[in-house]
Amino acid sequence: MSNAIAPNATSLAELVSTLQVEAGLEKPRSLPPVHLWNPDPCGDIGLEIRRDGSWWQDGVRFSREKLVRLFSTILRRDPDGHYLVTPHEKVVVKVEDSPFLGVRVDRHESDGHQVILVTTNVGDVVAVDAEHPLRVETDARTGEPSTYVRVRGGLEARLARTAWYELVSWAEQDAGAATMSVASSGIRFAVGKTA
Repeated sequence: MSNAIAPNATSLAELVSTLQVEAGLEKPRSLPPVHLWNPDPCGDIGLEIRRDGSWWQDGVRFSREKLVRLFSTILRRDPDGHYLVTPHEKVVVKVEDSPFLGVRVDRHESDGHQVILVTTNVGDVVAVDAEHPLRVETDARTGEPSTYVRVRGGLEARLARTAWYELVSWAEQDAGAATMSVASSGIRFAVGKTA
């Protein structure tokens, strides 16, 4: 599932490409410029992304993974919600939690720093850094933490339980504090409190 810091000289870019292939992408994809498209809203056609990362329309689960991956490339988060956007259409997508699920975490050494990579259920691979920060939210009712990483354009992935456990195993207690954090790209990211 996840790898420790690789001792070989593989570059970060090569590792990202390898992880994308392992995630099922046939070739590196370029994302469409959804941030430049501003069509009029077309309404709600019953699309939803559930907490487990599954896509549904009118209560029927999408069965074709390639369709989910394609739609994920035209997903956009606006101030008033999530949308599938093309140059001519903009349809509502209800998102239960976050649109993506972080299913794998890996560590790599780059320029003397540990870099944590998160692979999503739709094949995105991001290095945790200032542009793709980790954040933790704790459910006020249950006390259960959920960890998120920004993937692109305000869209986030919530780490699946196994990926979260792997990430927490790399955490260190912060000096003089009752908190734990992980280092990535020269930045420390809080992941929780010590027991």
